[in-house]
Amino acid sequence: MKQSTDRIITTHAGSLARPQDLLEMLRSRAGGEQVDEAAFAARAKAAVTDVVRRQAEIGIDVVTDGEQSKPSFQAYVTDRLTGFETRPGGEAPGSWAGTRERLQFPEYYSEQQQVQGVPLTPAVTIVCTGPITYRGQAALQTDIANLKSALQGLSVAQAFMPSISVNNIEAGRSNEYYKTNEEFLQAIADAMREEYRAIVEAGLVLQVDDPRFSTQYNSAPDWSLEQTRRWMEQRAELVNYSLKGIAPEMVRFHTCYSIDMGPRLNDMPLKDLVDIMLKINAGAYSFETANPRHDHEYHVWEAVKLPAGKVLIPGVISHTTNLIEHPELVAERIVRYAKIVGRENMIAGADCGFAATARTRQDVHPTVAWEKLRSLVEGAALASKELW
Repeated sequence: MKQSTDRIITTHAGSLARPQDLLEMLRSRAGGEQVDEAAFAARAKAAVTDVVRRQAEIGIDVVTDGEQSKPSFQAYVTDRLTGFETRPGGEAPGSWAGTRERLQFPEYYSEQQQVQGVPLTPAVTIVCTGPITYRGQAALQTDIANLKSALQGLSVAQAFMPSISVNNIEAGRSNEYYKTNEEFLQAIADAMREEYRAIVEAGLVLQVDDPRFSTQYNSAPDWSLEQTRRWMEQRAELVNYSLKGIAPEMVRFHTCYSIDMGPRLNDMPLKDLVDIMLKINAGAYSFETANPRHDHEYHVWEAVKLPAGKVLIPGVISHTTNLIEHPELVAERIVRYAKIVGRENMIAGADCGFAATARTRQDVHPTVAWEKLRSLVEGAALASKELW
């Protein structure tokens, strides 16, 4: 894990907008239509090359492939695991059905659902009906090869690759095969460890994407805070089990409150989850803090001691607004954290991905997202002048 040794280095949360023609191919594949796989492979590789180059040109230090080949940060894994079948029905992705937010603001979320872009992944129920194993070796190696090829000739500090957490794989999937839920979760973890290890063995930093870690409180309105924290304790242990044998310094754990553009009144406060998050065996922790519900939470780190050797990646630009943060505001946010946890112990990041779910319309327009990243880099440069 790189550290900010002589200046504040920058990164982001992973996903970036796909080109329109690649979106069309992803949409066809998700709908079960025949696609020229050779043409798809070539277009995905070209998209990765372009998106990595753009990150480097802007000045992002720790880059990724933008998840160009994936229909979403979460749905991609369905094609990489055996043992599951899809059935018609289920809640549409992004509906927020049954959450505290939807229950409190039903009119708002109904209107939002009507204007959102069409998701590439259809509303289905996914059921485990057989043994879970990993079968995504070829797709994963293609993603790794595309990213490493795109890095050739570029000057960046490091590259990372996102991979979905066991907790988020369980979400939206039910078990009809394993005797207990514990066996079900362990089987997912054992399978995903193959993906995690392959990413690290390729020399890339692994980012474990786990929005559910922070959103479970919102998703379970009948749970108390203490019930949620007990669930989180168990799920932190599960994440650690899935990472068994992987050096923590090659892992960054990302959690956030998902891509909800809503009121966000029911987000679980950082102060109520931070101690459990730090139990996860990662070298760095990427979390959401740049929007108005969480901008004040840098104060949490005045009371919570960051363990030795760990790095924070607080979001200093937000994925919940098309407003482009001024570089001076970005710098202020960076300096706040650096003065509390130490300048070498932080990397400037983004709250969440800008295209976590590939839709026909992104909430933050791609042209705006790229300017936000530019502002991130400019803000980090300003902060570095003050901190060094």
